[in-house]
Amino acid sequence: MKNSVTNLRVRYSETDQMGIVYYGNYAQYLEQGRTDWLRSLGFTYKYMEENQVMLPVVNLNIDYKKPAKYDDLLTIKTSLLEIPSIKIKFYYEIQNQNNELLVTATTSLVFLDSITRKLIKAPNYLLEKLL
Repeated sequence: MKNSVTNLRVRYSETDQMGIVYYGNYAQYLEQGRTDWLRSLGFTYKYMEENQVMLPVVNLNIDYKKPAKYDDLLTIKTSLLEIPSIKIKFYYEIQNQNNELLVTATTSLVFLDSITRKLIKAPNYLLEKLL
């Protein structure tokens, strides 16, 4: 299965008063991992939206192992769990610059027609890149 790696540095605005990344910000880190994963296949969320495909998150599970801190350099590893149908599932690991595992997570998203708002199958242009 296709994997991707995203690197980003924790910004001050993403931390709390203790200099620890606020837990809700991890969802944004995972989103960055997903968008980079798609980009590594040769297209973007924007391309999908222009072709009437939306990908709302329907499930998010996060296990916090250690805290990320201000100015840490994070590595987000994003992996596809299975060939998508109407749902696409990802697994993530976030590590810091010391290769310490900070977070593991999974997300599930569904493919929706942006006009009808009904479930659709994964687009062929995505499946062709994965098979």
